[in-house]
Amino acid sequence: MRKSLHNRGFLPGFGMTMGYTIIYLSLLVLIPLSVLFLKASTMSWEQFIGTIMDTRVLASIRVSIMTSFFAACLNAVFGVLVAWVLVRYQFAGKRIIDGIVDLPFALPTAVGGIALTSIYAENGWIGQYLAEWGIKVAYTPIGIWVALTFIGLPFVVRTVQPVLQDWDLQMEEAAATLGATRWNTFWRVVLPHLLPAIITGFALAFARALGEYGSVVFISGNMPLKTEIVPLLIMTKLEQFDYAGATAIATVMLVISFVMLLVINYLQWKINKFDAAR
Repeated sequence: MRKSLHNRGFLPGFGMTMGYTIIYLSLLVLIPLSVLFLKASTMSWEQFIGTIMDTRVLASIRVSIMTSFFAACLNAVFGVLVAWVLVRYQFAGKRIIDGIVDLPFALPTAVGGIALTSIYAENGWIGQYLAEWGIKVAYTPIGIWVALTFIGLPFVVRTVQPVLQDWDLQMEEAAATLGATRWNTFWRVVLPHLLPAIITGFALAFARALGEYGSVVFISGNMPLKTEIVPLLIMTKLEQFDYAGATAIATVMLVISFVMLLVINYLQWKINKFDAAR
């Protein structure tokens, strides 16, 4: 009897839970995305290509992808550093810093954008000193990068942190016993174990950055061909009642995001497979 209950678990059987899962995903994900593709299919191929190949659209796609990618890369590096400090060291105010990491989750993105703009503007607390060196952050692609880094950091930290907490320190002690330096131990022992989590955090931060609007719209300046991001361009199309054009741009970004996430998941699968074979 206990064995039967253990195998079945406390939730209903596979058929019922799978049915609820499909219905839930369909209502929240599959159906809305299908409607997006159906709306885009109402355009002729010439209209679709003409909308996507517009200079302003291509520039906004380039700005969104490049800034999101660089922000995710920066978070992948410093997110691991923050997670390492929170897990490996005990210090005063640790709980406060641990809570601050989640602040971008709770803080309205518009508030974050206003705060970053006031700080990094040429007359801001930090921007005034950067301006002396000829570095302008606000109303430039650098400002977009800063905003996307701000909202993406928690994804990497919260993905890597549990892996570090479950890590067996005896592995590092064994490496040190065999004569490995601290750098070699981290590079050859710890980092391969963390790499799947880092890639997952990178993918989450990158995907979140691609669709970010609130924190970027204030600090970017929204200059077409320079600092205009795709979400803002879609909103502009909607305000102009160009629903077909907005749908076409959204469809392209959806495809780009799906392909990139697919590639990242494939790399993660290959890394896990390689680690399992070692």
